[in-house]
Amino acid sequence: MNKHKGFFQNLLFVCLSGFGGFLLSLTGLPIGWMIGTLLTATFLTIVQPKKVHLSHHQGGIPKYWLYIGQCILGIELGQKVTSSVIYIFLENWLTILIMLFLSILFTFFSGLILCKYSNLDLLTSFFATAPGGLSSIPGIAEEVGANTGAVSIIQTMRVFLVLLTIPVAMSFLSGNLEGRERLNPVPTEVIHVGLEQLTLTILFVLIACGGYYLGKFLRFPAPWLIGSMVSVAIVKSFGSILLGFDLIAWWPQLFIIVSQIVIGASIGSRFQKNMFRGLNRILLISFLNTIGLIFFTLICAYFVSRYTDLTFLTASLAFAPGGIAEMTTTALVLNEDSTFVVAVQVLRVVTVCSTLPPLFRLIKYMEVKKKAHSHQSA
Repeated sequence: MNKHKGFFQNLLFVCLSGFGGFLLSLTGLPIGWMIGTLLTATFLTIVQPKKVHLSHHQGGIPKYWLYIGQCILGIELGQKVTSSVIYIFLENWLTILIMLFLSILFTFFSGLILCKYSNLDLLTSFFATAPGGLSSIPGIAEEVGANTGAVSIIQTMRVFLVLLTIPVAMSFLSGNLEGRERLNPVPTEVIHVGLEQLTLTILFVLIACGGYYLGKFLRFPAPWLIGSMVSVAIVKSFGSILLGFDLIAWWPQLFIIVSQIVIGASIGSRFQKNMFRGLNRILLISFLNTIGLIFFTLICAYFVSRYTDLTFLTASLAFAPGGIAEMTTTALVLNEDSTFVVAVQVLRVVTVCSTLPPLFRLIKYMEVKKKAHSHQSA
């Protein structure tokens, strides 16, 4: 009986948090569902009204809510790795690899600065500065024991700064000022739902579950996210190449909204008041880091446009540390190469989510081992 009561209490918490996401989504922000849900869940956790009171020993809502959201997000990201994305990578592999390497290098540099000049630990600092996406990075950070409150706040600020600067700046540069009012809608492909699409949906869900077990066996961080993303990407991309056409499943936008709600609610339910201590200094350093990252991206985009056939606008949108949907929509509005933009953005998120967490965990392990050795020596 208590088990069922706890489930419905958690469900009420998720629904109320999701209503906050709905309100913020009315502003037109594609990430409004995620941010609004996270903010509302944090408020409910700190205030703790009787109807949705979460017990202190519970430490937030059960983790299966987070796993559901991560699995949905992993399938979504995996489906974006189409055969056209692979072909674009093969045509521009050197440019893309250099930019990805520089992004990761800048992430390490930014993380070290944030750790040195704030009270955050090294692991939290790295996750807070990683340009992997607001929906994915905080969830992975929670899996490995980083401060999800600080990571979520800094990631939110970074996404807002990128969205408020790069798309608007590119609109001014292109002279297409009318397009600025159309940046919010995300174009969606109309898919006729049939038996084939429903079968592929079920198949991708099963593949994602298999990817979780594979990721768990290989000790991936957040195996529900990374395992499902990698497994679906491999099956979809190689299946499309072998069959000669893209495998398109029935995957409505509602699924992505549900993913944002349950991830935001799960992360928000684990916030504690002590996570906000010293936040002013952290936000100032993170703000300067993000401004530096934006300028770094634009400088790199300039050199890429000088030595390749890509325009400066396309390169800027492709390498900007913002969201996939937001940067791709901006490219469409400005008549830039949106296929290249989505290809690089997807590869960036996949690379960051697949490579950085294990590296961060290794660095954390080496740091703990070094401290333990120094204590033994003393």
